[in-house]
Amino acid sequence: MKSGYRVLWTNHALAELEKTVQYLQLNFSDAEITRLAKAIESTLSNIIQNPQMYPVSVRSGGVRRAVVLRFNSLYYRINNEKDQIEIVSFFSNRQDPELQNF
Repeated sequence: MKSGYRVLWTNHALAELEKTVQYLQLNFSDAEITRLAKAIESTLSNIIQNPQMYPVSVRSGGVRRAVVLRFNSLYYRINNEKDQIEIVSFFSNRQDPELQNF
């Protein structure tokens, strides 16, 4: 099994992550932001070591969904040719699922 993939975030995923952090800054403590950051790091570490460990999204073949914390999911695709993991969305599970692209 190949490990050591590079992780690339799309602009869309970064914008969603930024909105999530802004929401936490307004409504929660810094401890929650730290908790989210650690959970993202842990999830990315898992993905880098074993990209296929999370299930393929039912909405889009090839895009996988990793639940980071109860309220957030990270959607990614694997590009084996470039040894890359592309983060395509950082979705807040509190949103309407119909807004979800993947």
